[in-house]
Amino acid sequence: MSSNRKSEKNPKFGHLPLSTSGPQETSLTGNALLRTPYFNKGSAFTKEERETFKLHGLLPTNIQTLDEQVKRAYAQYSSRPNNLAKNTFMTSLKEQNEVLYYKLILDHLKEMFPVIYTPTEGDAIADYSKLFRRPEGCFLNIGDADRVEDDINQWGNPEDIDLIVVSDGEQILGIGDQGVGAILISVAKLVIYTLCAGIHPSRTLPVVLDCGTDNEKLLGDDLYLGQPRKRVRGEEYDAFIDKFVTACRKRYPRAYLHFEDFGLNNARRILDKYTPQIACFNDDVQGTGCVTLAAIMAAFKVSGTKWDEARFVMFGSGSAGTGIADQIKDAISQHTDKSKEEAGQQIWCVDKPGLLLKGKKGQLTPAQIPYARDDKDWESKEHGDLLSVIKEVKPHVLIGTSTKSGAFTEDVVREMAKHVDRPVIFPLSNPTRLHEAKPQDLYDWTDGKVLVATGSPFDPVKHDGKEYDISECNNSVTFPGIGLGAVLSRTRLMTSAMLVAAVQALASEAPIVKETGSGLLPDVEDVREISVKIARNVIKKAVEQELAQEKDIPRNDADLEEWIREQMWNAEYRPLKLIEEHNADAHARGEAGIASGQREARFEH
Repeated sequence: MSSNRKSEKNPKFGHLPLSTSGPQETSLTGNALLRTPYFNKGSAFTKEERETFKLHGLLPTNIQTLDEQVKRAYAQYSSRPNNLAKNTFMTSLKEQNEVLYYKLILDHLKEMFPVIYTPTEGDAIADYSKLFRRPEGCFLNIGDADRVEDDINQWGNPEDIDLIVVSDGEQILGIGDQGVGAILISVAKLVIYTLCAGIHPSRTLPVVLDCGTDNEKLLGDDLYLGQPRKRVRGEEYDAFIDKFVTACRKRYPRAYLHFEDFGLNNARRILDKYTPQIACFNDDVQGTGCVTLAAIMAAFKVSGTKWDEARFVMFGSGSAGTGIADQIKDAISQHTDKSKEEAGQQIWCVDKPGLLLKGKKGQLTPAQIPYARDDKDWESKEHGDLLSVIKEVKPHVLIGTSTKSGAFTEDVVREMAKHVDRPVIFPLSNPTRLHEAKPQDLYDWTDGKVLVATGSPFDPVKHDGKEYDISECNNSVTFPGIGLGAVLSRTRLMTSAMLVAAVQALASEAPIVKETGSGLLPDVEDVREISVKIARNVIKKAVEQELAQEKDIPRNDADLEEWIREQMWNAEYRPLKLIEEHNADAHARGEAGIASGQREARFEH
């Protein structure tokens, strides 16, 4: 949008606190303004702004557009020798000018996504202590648990924070325990929220819980910035988590809490504990499940498979596998009259020992136990390998989260295709070298009948003269929209019904459903508009379940979508309005998103 249009308030929703129409107020001038990333426009400050905000002499004379700045920044980015250097360049740019940072990414989204997020962000996290320049985010130390509340409080007043992403760093992006470096995954996740759903970047808080590390390389590194001690577990760990959640709830009672990259033994357990208490989400458990479920819904619309008859085999039953199973179980229950327990009987989970059985309860995680089958039902049947299970179950859907490369063999796939007309097969393990099967093989082995989604990007495949797009189950088309709906509705909880509603919105946007292509999921380049649809469904369900705390939420879809869009942050320069310091809130004083020792003093007077 142009600056002229932005100077006018949205006639319907411009009065909202998160409105993106009209000018931004600030009390800053001169260098203080240039040093504030969410106000700084660099060479794009207008002639009038340079006069009003005392910027003459601080900037080169020529006034440039945002597009011209993006062109220059992209040339600088492109000159960096490798992806890690590009990632570091982007971090530096973000610290100088947030609008330019996000606009550059949005203009080159597919190219830059792997650089600012996985897999390159994993390299940056692994080298966090070596690359460290300046801190970003909130660092909470289990050795100083008594300070948690004070440390959380300094990030703002109750109305200043909408979204908190927290990690304890035990299981980062497939590279394991990275200790305090996990602050970067919290930061990166919040960048995705802003890019994909317009969450206001200055109203978010990235947190790392430094509980030690079991990474021997880090423990032996003199430059390591975290606690050089073995990871704390048990009662002390649980008490620390509880102090953190309690402090967040007390200080920011309407903020949405996102758990990220916790260890296998903690992720699900922590989520289950706090889901009935606060609006929270775990992307590793729920996000993967949601995007996979959306692809299944799209596939079923094509295949005609009925939810009350569908049979599912999960190959790999860790946090991702059981998380997907949970989402499928919720969907079956909502599409049929079955209880969740009955719905779970349509899902068979396979892990390293073979089919999960109740007799192996001592070897099962809490998340696996609900899916364990009765031993007596399998006494005379082979169940120690995937092919045997496929022969017995005859599934409509086969999903892989095993990290076992090539596990979906030709025999397995052909056996499955014998029994169903349109087999749905999702090899989701990351990275690409760990995929259970290659899409081209799946098409060849099923004579083109397969419906495929993968965990990593793949080029289109050709079979029998036709070309088929391969959809990536990318969580980034799902969790940002869910978060946007939670933030704007101020929902008290995030329920399974809200997640299914989100999934339905995503599935309805699939090219194969809209008959605009063969993909089971929409492209990440369309993600902001997809996030609007997902947020709409989440908000409507929050209102229906009487969980929404926001007032005057529009009831009809057209108004609700405009209401959502008006509150989504955009990567564009808005006019600035100079105000007196005594009239300025924390954001106007340049204190949003950073700890400020002066904030509390000001508000006490």
